[in-house]
This record gives sequence, C-alpha cells and structure tokens, in this order.
Amino acid sequence: MKVKVSRKAHFNAAHRLYRKEWDDNKNNRVFGKCNNPNFHGHNYELVVSVTGEIDPETGFVIDMKILKDLIRSEVEDALDHKNLNLEVPEFKTLNPTAENIVIVIYNKLRPHIDLNKELEVVLYETPRNFVTYNG
Repeated sequence: MKVKVSRKAHFNAAHRLYRKEWDDNKNNRVFGKCNNPNFHGHNYELVVSVTGEIDPETGFVIDMKILKDLIRSEVEDALDHKNLNLEVPEFKTLNPTAENIVIVIYNKLRPHIDLNKELEVVLYETPRNFVTYNG
C-alpha cells in the first residue's frame, strides 16, 4: 500500500525572464513585465511530496523531519532571498521560469530520496499560478 506524504515550504526570490540573444522588443513581447531589467520578486510556495510504502518499523513513508531538513538545506538555503539570475548557478544559463525552477528543485532533492519512493514538487509562483514536476 502506497501513501503520499507532503511538506509545505516557502522562499522569496527575485528573477528576470529574458533571453540574451533576443532584442528588447522580443523580450518585452514574450515576457512582458517579467522582463523588467531591474528584476521582480515572488513569494514562492512549495509542496514537496514523497510517495511510497510505509516502513513497518517506523510507520513512516519518510521521516518528516528529514524531509523538512532536506527542503531547508537543498532549496531554502539555495534560493531564499536570492536573485535567481545572478546568485544561483543553475540559472546562469537557464531562464528562471516557474517550469525551470521546479525542475531545479526536484533535481536538488531527488538524490536524497530513496529511489523506490516517488517525488513530486509543486511550486506556486502566485496563489493562482503553479507548476508540478514529478520526474
């Protein structure tokens, strides 16, 4: 029997959506306000879920304290109060869209979660705009 457990977290970060090889007109047309050269910020909300069999000894799918600590060390410490374009190595050449951010977060967490467990990451850029990635 598989059970899905989830942990919520949040971080605040700034970014700019643009492509260096495009001129200002095309960047503005495609990315609009998100192309602000002075950047803009979001209060990101995150839901990390792990699905798997319940350990008969502990009763856990995953120890929630371990999941909490993983999210803090791998996601919050890396992204919170950062300019994603300038301070986060993964976005030096990758446009920090919500879609790309959720994949980066997944890739930071995946090596620390047993491979026999499923991982899903949901990232809310705004209360109404969110993306989901599960590998």
